[in-house]
Amino acid sequence: MAEQTHVLFVEDDDVIREATQLALERDGFAVTAMPDGLSGLEAFRARRPDIALLDVMLPGLDGVSLCRRIRDESTVPVIMVSARADSIDVVLGLEAGADDYVTKPFDGAVLVARIRAVLRRFGHAGGPDRGTEDSSSMSGGVLTFGELEIDTEGMEVRRSGQPVALTPTEMRLLLEFSSAPGTVLSRDKLLERVWDYGWGGDTRVVDVHVQRLRTKIGQDRIETVRGFGYKLKA
Repeated sequence: MAEQTHVLFVEDDDVIREATQLALERDGFAVTAMPDGLSGLEAFRARRPDIALLDVMLPGLDGVSLCRRIRDESTVPVIMVSARADSIDVVLGLEAGADDYVTKPFDGAVLVARIRAVLRRFGHAGGPDRGTEDSSSMSGGVLTFGELEIDTEGMEVRRSGQPVALTPTEMRLLLEFSSAPGTVLSRDKLLERVWDYGWGGDTRVVDVHVQRLRTKIGQDRIETVRGFGYKLKA
């Protein structure tokens, strides 16, 4: 029997927490549900879940701070839960290291689909096929763009010879760009390829992750093409 995927769900609303836990368990997930940020952090450290689902507004330690603490210790996927789609908290959560977000009230089937999409891309961090040689150089699975080196087999990145720590989502995004350097990739295409969205998604997820990636590999390495998307400078 396959081992159950373990979800840590941190939510202070008793009704939402209990109903969501039951829904996830019916879909075959093992769930640890906690009512506040501090107990959520303790549960994360004790249980090491496969994915964390964090409400933004939590007592004691808010969801954004909890996400940041988790990200300091682990690259485990994190999905933020926000009460408002237009909330600045969504962006703050993504900037803190979250990989995706959902808004309340959410449909149970949509939540499960989003969780599975995140888990799929974390389980297949290799990203798209690497057949490009373009204007970058490639040797033994290593792509080179100026001072940036991407080992597509070892899933390692170096900048000026120094290792760069990327989350799996950031790595997949970089691999997508490096598969077609100089080619403009739209936000919708990136949502489909990196986030595995078979439906429409919020392009802020892309924008925040691109900015996070820029801070690690160089602000000028990924160029914004206004009205169209982004491209990796070859």
